[in-house]
This record gives sequence, structure tokens and C-alpha cells, in this order.
Amino acid sequence: MTQKKETPILVLSLLITLGILAAGFWWFTRKTDLNLHLLSKFPSTNSSRDFSKLEPHGKTFASVPNVPIGTFNYGGSTSWAPIRLTVDTAIQAARPEFQLRYVEPNNAAPGSGTGIQALIDGKLAFAQSSRPILDEELARARQRGFSLQQIPVAIDGLAVAVNPNLYIPGLTTEQLKSIYTGKTTNWSQLGGPNIPIKAYSRHLSDGGTVELFWQEILGGQPFGANVEFVSTTTQALQKVAANVGGIYYASAPEVVPQCSIKPLPLGRTQGEYVPPYQEPFVLPSECPGKRNRLNIEVFQSGKYPITRNLFVVVKQNAQPQEQAGIAYANLLLTEQGQELISKTGFVKIR
Repeated sequence: MTQKKETPILVLSLLITLGILAAGFWWFTRKTDLNLHLLSKFPSTNSSRDFSKLEPHGKTFASVPNVPIGTFNYGGSTSWAPIRLTVDTAIQAARPEFQLRYVEPNNAAPGSGTGIQALIDGKLAFAQSSRPILDEELARARQRGFSLQQIPVAIDGLAVAVNPNLYIPGLTTEQLKSIYTGKTTNWSQLGGPNIPIKAYSRHLSDGGTVELFWQEILGGQPFGANVEFVSTTTQALQKVAANVGGIYYASAPEVVPQCSIKPLPLGRTQGEYVPPYQEPFVLPSECPGKRNRLNIEVFQSGKYPITRNLFVVVKQNAQPQEQAGIAYANLLLTEQGQELISKTGFVKIR
């Protein structure tokens, strides 16, 4: 065969090979796109992400297999209170063999950190957390001879509450940091009225919400001397309602529906504020006949600047505690569980 005859054959072979490679690449990216989308729901952490023991998500609580029989202690994040009240009550009605007993710490405030510590200490079967497991918690667990697994079951966000009589369109996350580190002390510095800012917060040791705010908004910097620390969100919201210059942050379902305060739109850049509530805004005068509802779309898309996952933290020790924690997560991840989570004000993760 001459060189002139060989050339078209070689070109044709090359084109066929390239076509096969392109088709393979297209199929691979379609598959990995799905996996990357699913993994993007889980924040980067050194904690275990072995979900092999999770059952396929069913429709109802009754459809979940491998739910253990017995009474199991659990506790943790205060942000989970609406889920404990509504979803866990429904779980108990559907699965009476799986008894859940909420336990608060004896000498500390309830929260994600104290819940995970109680889990490590053997006082809880599983824990509820509003932030990822910390490296030091993983280290403490390994010293006890087991690992920890975090299973995301819902999406939440932090909302900022101000007095209804404070007229300001919104805040950037940088402005929020400036307030809580004590650099900005008057609303006039932010385009608002000449009113001193009174910032409220729970203590850093009180749980995952404050830890998340401290890490993600303050960047680990200390709270300013201008911040007044309170024991509960209820107490803080009462103070904001009574002080026109007040400001406070908490889990969005705890803030958005309230009648006595105003949830404030937040943004990553000035002028581009995203409300945590569905528009149009429900005025305090219309509440409680009407209430503001969570802006689910912006939490799911990540457009809202402060979002997080809620986790079930499981002790991986091949004991009934591990089975209980995985069963609880499986129950929450059913269609019934996700719908009830949505009704409590949180955002479904699936």
C-alpha cells in the first residue's frame, strides 16, 4: 500500500478513536457531575463520611428497617429544638419500639459541642449538631477506641434580628463582623439612624450556632467588649424587641417567624442583600395573623450568605448506639421525615 493510500486510513482511524474518547469523557462527566453535586452538600471535614450503613431512603417512618428496640439517650444542639418537638414526636408515634429520651448536660449549657462531648463520654447514644465535627473531637473519640460519623439531614441558615423600628436595608457579612468585633458602634456608620448599636450573643461555649458565627463571620476574632451575652435566644429576642438599636443572630427558623423583631436581609456585597424570609415582608402589625416564612430557595441554592447543615453524629463502635444513630438519621431522611423537617422551618436536604 502506498503512502497516499495509507494517509486517509490513518486519519479515519484517528477520528474514530477521538470519537470514542469523547463519548467516554461525556459519559464519565455526566456520572461524576451527579456525585460531585451530592458531595457538595457535605462540608469539608476530616470526620468519617462512610454512609454504607445508611438504608435506601423510604417514604415513611414505618418503612425504615433495622430500627433497634430500646430506650436511647440523645441531645445536643439547641437549634434542633423544633425538630425534637415535631419530627421526633412523630417518630415515637410511628415506631414506639424506638424510644428517644432527650438529655441535657448537668453542668453546662446544651449545644452541639456539649452534645458531642457527652456522646464521646458514653452519656448519649447519638448527638444532634448544627456544625461539623471538630478535629479535636475526632481525636478524643479515637483515644476512646472509636470514630465519629456525621450524617447531614437538613439545611439551616443564620438570621439576624433587629428592632422593627430600625430602618436599614440590610447588612453585609463584613459589616456584621465589624459590629460584633466592636469596630462599628452606631447605626449611622452603616447608613442608618444615629442610634447606638446594642449587640447580643450567646456565649461561645453555648453551642454550634455561636461557634459557626465566630468561625465564619468573625474569622476567629474575639467578640467585642460591646457585646452583651445572654443565656437563651428567647431572652435575646426580648432584648432586641425592647431596644431600637438591638441586634442578635440565631438559627433562621427561630428568628424569621417572630412578631416582635425584624429579620434583616444579608449580603456578601453592599446593596446585594438577600432576605431570609419570603417576600413580601409581613409587617409586625400583621403578625401573628400572618407570619414571615423561610426563604427556602435561597438557602438551598447557597445564595443566602450564612447557611449550614444539621448533622446526626453517630458513634462508630459496632454497638447498639451506632445502630440507633444510623436508624435515627434514616428516619429523618425518609420522605416523611424530610417533609416534617420542612414544616419545622428548616430546609430539606433531599
